[in-house]
Amino acid sequence: MVKRSPLRVSRSSGDGSPGYTSSVATVEQETAVVTLTERAAEKISGLMAQEPVGEAEVLRVAIQGGGCSGFEYALGFDRGAQQGDHELEYHGVKVVVDPFSAPYLQGSTIDFLETLAESGFKIDNPNVISSCGCGSSFQVAEGEAADDGCGSCGHAH
Repeated sequence: MVKRSPLRVSRSSGDGSPGYTSSVATVEQETAVVTLTERAAEKISGLMAQEPVGEAEVLRVAIQGGGCSGFEYALGFDRGAQQGDHELEYHGVKVVVDPFSAPYLQGSTIDFLETLAESGFKIDNPNVISSCGCGSSFQVAEGEAADDGCGSCGHAH
């Protein structure tokens, strides 16, 4: 999207008198709701191939209320996008995000890790201000206050 800025640029002709004045156009980059790494896309493609035909056409990424910190991530397969969904595609994987979840996931990256310390999908979400000790639930700036401990995993915040 190109947006005209009220900023004016003037250039002098050298003798102190103005030469011209023009508007400056600024380009606003829209951050993707979520981004899927190539490693995550490969893992998801493999999992989708194991599902019955037509049942796993898209990866649905969402948040839902729950956990000790207020929200939990929900990753799952769906037959397709619903009305109002944000539709994205990364490395051949179609990703959909519902309009309620989108603001909470804005700018997030989904990766797949397989190390000695951890294995599974990892979501790097710049909107999170605190999370459960095990990382299964999180809180965003406008969310409700977190509890003192994690009821589902026993970790303290």
